[in-house]
Amino acid sequence: MSKLPSVTGNQVIKTLQKLGFSVARVKGSHHILIHSDGRRTVVPVHSNEDIGTGLLSQILRDCQITRDEFKELL
Repeated sequence: MSKLPSVTGNQVIKTLQKLGFSVARVKGSHHILIHSDGRRTVVPVHSNEDIGTGLLSQILRDCQITRDEFKELL
């Protein structure tokens, strides 16, 4: 299993948009992204702070993509 890179919330959103996700709504600093097939996740965006590895792992599980797929799209 490969190590996850250190990324910000905005970088995660841009990467997920390449996979077909779109921002459905924003509530505070939480961006809710959905895919046309029903997958959804929440990405927090806090002024250039990196997302922790545990939260990033959960986002990837929600989106049903692997770490390697995510790293290729960065």
